[in-house]
Amino acid sequence: MPASPESQAGFFSRRRFFRLTSSLAATISAGPAFASTVARTPAMQADGEDYYDKLGVEKIINAAGTYTFLTAACMPPVVLAAVQKAALHPVRLHDLQMKAGEYLAQRLRCEGAVVTSGASGAISLATAACMQLANNIGPLAMPQAVDGLKNQVIVQHAHRYDYDHAMFLCGARVTEVVTLDDYRKACAAGNAVMTNFFNAAEDDGLSGSAQIGREDWLRIAHEHNIPCHIDAAADMPPIENLWKYTGMGFDLVSFSGGKGIRGPQNAGLLLGKKHLTDLAHQGNNPVDGIARGMKVAKEQIVGMVAAIDWVLSHTEESMQGDYQQRADVIALAVKDIPSVRTEIVVPKIANHVPHLLIRFDPAVTGITTPEIVSALRASKPSIELNPDTGRKPRQGIPSDANTLVVGVWMLQPGEDVIVGRRIRAALTHHA
Repeated sequence: MPASPESQAGFFSRRRFFRLTSSLAATISAGPAFASTVARTPAMQADGEDYYDKLGVEKIINAAGTYTFLTAACMPPVVLAAVQKAALHPVRLHDLQMKAGEYLAQRLRCEGAVVTSGASGAISLATAACMQLANNIGPLAMPQAVDGLKNQVIVQHAHRYDYDHAMFLCGARVTEVVTLDDYRKACAAGNAVMTNFFNAAEDDGLSGSAQIGREDWLRIAHEHNIPCHIDAAADMPPIENLWKYTGMGFDLVSFSGGKGIRGPQNAGLLLGKKHLTDLAHQGNNPVDGIARGMKVAKEQIVGMVAAIDWVLSHTEESMQGDYQQRADVIALAVKDIPSVRTEIVVPKIANHVPHLLIRFDPAVTGITTPEIVSALRASKPSIELNPDTGRKPRQGIPSDANTLVVGVWMLQPGEDVIVGRRIRAALTHHA
C-alpha cells in the first residue's frame, strides 16, 4: 500500500531535516570563517535589537500600574535571565509543568499549583476542574457535553465582572446572590460546581456593596461541599497573600504572574487543593482541553518559577523599594501650585502599594482632568496615569473628577522626576 500524503510529507521533512543538519554540522566544523560570520550578524548580537524602535511602537512612562493594556510589569533582571536561558533548550512540556507545580506548591505552602496563561487562564482552569469534579467528566467534555449537568458558579452581584467569560468558556453559568439568605439557597439548590469570590471587590468603605465576607462565604459553601475559588489576580503585595487565601480555606486561588509578582505578563498561578489542581493540569496544554489555546510556553513556566523565587528572596520592605520616595518626589514638584493638594494612599487589597493623589480646582488651574491626561499622553515620552484618574472612588482609591492618580511602582529610575515636571507643566500651562 502506498504511503499517505501525510506520511510522505513527514518522511521527506525528516529526510530534509537530517540533510540540513548534517550540512550545518559540516559547515560549523569548517572552522573560524563560519564563526566570524555569525559573530558579525547584527540580528544575533547578545543584547538583541530594539524592536519597539524597529516597529515604530512608542515607549511610554507607566505612571499607572500593572495593567494588561500597558503590558503590565517589567521582569527583574534575574527573572529575565532565567527566561532567556529556558528559551535555549527544549524539554518535555508536561514534565516541566508538573515539576514546576510541585516546586511552587512547596514554596507557596499549598497542596498543588499550576502555571497558567495569566489569571484569566487560571479562572478557566479552576472552573473546568470544578466542573469535572462535580459531574465526573473528562476535560474534553466541556463545553459541548455539559447540558443537563451541574454548571452553576455562585457569585455575589457586587463581584460580577468581565472575567466571568473565563468561566463561560467551560459551559458554566452564573447564579447571582446578594444576601446571606440568597447564598444559602443557591448553595442548597444542588447544581453549583464552584463559587467565585472577587477579592478586590471586598467592601473597602468606598465602592463595595458586597454583603458576604470571606469567612461566611467559605463556611456556607463548604457546608454543601462546594469548592470556593478566589480571584486574587492583583493581590500581591503583600507577599503573605501568596499563601494567605489557601490558608483561609479557599480551595483554589488565582494570581496574575505579570503584576506584583513580576513574572511574564502572559503567566499566572492557580494554587489550591491537589485533587483540584490535578484536574486543572488535565485541561492545561499540551492536552486538547479548555486551555489548549491558552498555551503556557517553557519560558513562561520558568519565568513564573523564577519570579516566585525572586519575590520570596525579599522582605516586604525591600520589595516595595522606593515607592514612597517616588511619590514624594512628584508631590514636591506640584505642592506650591494654587489649589493643589496631595495625598498618598495604599489600597487595602488589590495593588497594595503607595499611590499619589493630586487634587486640584479646575476653576483655579484653568485646566481639567481630561485635558491633563491628554497633555501627558501627547508628551515625549508619553505618560500614562492610573485609570482611576478622574473617576469616582473604587477599590481603595478615593478619587473624584478633579483628582489625578499616579501609580509610582512601575516607574523606572529617574521617571518620577519627569512625571512630576510634566504634571506641574500641565497644571501651570507650561506644557
